[in-house]
Amino acid sequence: MSTGSSSQPDFMSIWLMRFLALVIDSIIIYIPAYILYVVIAGILWPVPSYLGWYWGGWAPWWAMGLLWPFIAGVIQVFYFAFLEVSWGATVGKRILGFQVQMVNGSKVTFDKAFIRNISKIYGLFLLLDWLIAVASPGPDPRQKYTDRIAGTTVVSVKPGFASGAVPPPPPPPKS
Repeated sequence: MSTGSSSQPDFMSIWLMRFLALVIDSIIIYIPAYILYVVIAGILWPVPSYLGWYWGGWAPWWAMGLLWPFIAGVIQVFYFAFLEVSWGATVGKRILGFQVQMVNGSKVTFDKAFIRNISKIYGLFLLLDWLIAVASPGPDPRQKYTDRIAGTTVVSVKPGFASGAVPPPPPPPKS
């Protein structure tokens, strides 16, 4: 009698590596998104010079709380969609050795990439997308829920940097 499934560690390591790729991509995205947020917030809600660099001075609290997630989410959706169509992966996925493709193995189109990334528009939607995928794995356990809708999947194309040691070089030819 087997006590565990051999696919379970692979399943969880794939999701852990995908999360790490998301963190890498989020760092890349959030720096320009924050700069854009500061500029837009400064235009929409100018702060009197005597208040200094206090952005919350005149802006309604709800507007500032909605503006940042919206800007970051829009940039994130287009960043992911554009790079997955042009490169087949985002920077984070490339570092970790993943690629996005259609279920049949073909290249992802922009409309499918947009559908699979629409949950990134707001963090709660992305969390739900991942929770649904982990709680109810479909025919391909590597798919998040929006991957199932778009007909896409994330595959490992080469070992990423965190996959273990690099194999040693072959021995030199004998003379």
